[in-house]
Amino acid sequence: MESAIILVFVLGYLAITLEHNLKIDKLIPALVMMAICWALIALGIDGFTTWFDSGAHALVDNFAGMGHEDKLHLMEETLLHHLGKTAEILVFLLGAMTIVEIIDYFDGFATIKGFVKTKSKSKILWIFCILAFILSAIIDNLTATIVLISILQKIVKERDVRIWYAGLIIIAANAGGAWSPIGDVTTTMLWIGNKVTTIKLISYLLIPSLICMLVPAFIASFLPAFKGNLELSGEDDKPAGKLSARMLYLGLGAIVFVPIFKTVTHLPPYVGMMLSLGVVATFAEIYSKSKFNISSVSDDDGEHMSAHHSPVHSSLSKIELPSILFFLGILMAVAALESLGQLFGFATWLQDSTPMLSTEMAGTRVSDLVVLLLGVGSAVIDNVPLVAASLGMFSEALDDQLWHFIAYSAGTGGSMLIIGSAAGVVAMGMEKIDFFWYLKKITWLAAIGFLAGAVTFILLRQFI
Repeated sequence: MESAIILVFVLGYLAITLEHNLKIDKLIPALVMMAICWALIALGIDGFTTWFDSGAHALVDNFAGMGHEDKLHLMEETLLHHLGKTAEILVFLLGAMTIVEIIDYFDGFATIKGFVKTKSKSKILWIFCILAFILSAIIDNLTATIVLISILQKIVKERDVRIWYAGLIIIAANAGGAWSPIGDVTTTMLWIGNKVTTIKLISYLLIPSLICMLVPAFIASFLPAFKGNLELSGEDDKPAGKLSARMLYLGLGAIVFVPIFKTVTHLPPYVGMMLSLGVVATFAEIYSKSKFNISSVSDDDGEHMSAHHSPVHSSLSKIELPSILFFLGILMAVAALESLGQLFGFATWLQDSTPMLSTEMAGTRVSDLVVLLLGVGSAVIDNVPLVAASLGMFSEALDDQLWHFIAYSAGTGGSMLIIGSAAGVVAMGMEKIDFFWYLKKITWLAAIGFLAGAVTFILLRQFI
């Protein structure tokens, strides 16, 4: 039965990876894979000899000798445990996505467009890379990519030029998301899973992530694609209003407040995110002059662009629910493998068979090569399940350098292929970027940045 579960998992993974070839949204195989894996576990529960207790992070003693009802009860408890941990991540993401959509409702991101005052291609490259690096740390790399490419489309007329900028935005956004607990889904998973703390994450990864962005941007600035001046588009050139800027700073400030709230109260991050959402939503309703009514909302300002909708309701309707369901499916599917002890066994095999590159310096049993391979693998396979797997594979303590290196590798390694990160996939859709064009033009830049940042991390960690 274990072989059947692994086969289902592999086939599901393959379907997710070949999403664009199969023309099937990746959330579908993720959900099907999750359901079938747990169904096979329930049907074959008596045939399993081991069970992994995620709470104790150890195998359950004498699982094979337990009765059928006891095994079913343990399976239900494990399923509920994993659902609770997954729900923490999903509720957190829902809150963050809603705040970002509220900012966009008031056209808050138009404020950022005002930062571009030059026609120099290389200067515009640096502006967008720096903005991507900073914004992705605050509003996550996926949202930052959407925002910046949307602005880019209003500034740069030629698509052939824009896709070069989009490629560097992907690298910068993924690098920026790696050093922030709210900058990337995988980093958020490690943060919520109590593997890293905010201060240590920033101290370990800020400089390596910055190097990961700076090196490709510096090299790219000498390429022919970024030489000369641009003919900027004059479309949508009206300045952002006071409300736009106000909601931008309020929303970004509310998201940044979440790690502070967690540090002070020691409550899970989603609680702070719900508080931030409540505050932002309150001001949004006041500014839109809408009456508070859960069942129906009336707007006193008929000239508002969404006069018949509450800004909160309108924002909730634009959230990427397919992404939320994909995370649910993939995280729960990985939890199935973890519960059977498969990931625990795989981690032991990796540690025993892979050569140690820097054991004494790192103070860890896990080879740097394993983590670097995980980063390369995240370019081919979605980094969310890879990090979810690592949570079940390794048992190192809070803020062990392993977790920070995993956060860096999984977050930035995905830039090497356009399908390797959420930022890449959304840019691919927005600009219709060809997979092989990206492979030829951008992959080598991303690889150099990834390796430069990794070397920086290895050299600096002994001083932290």
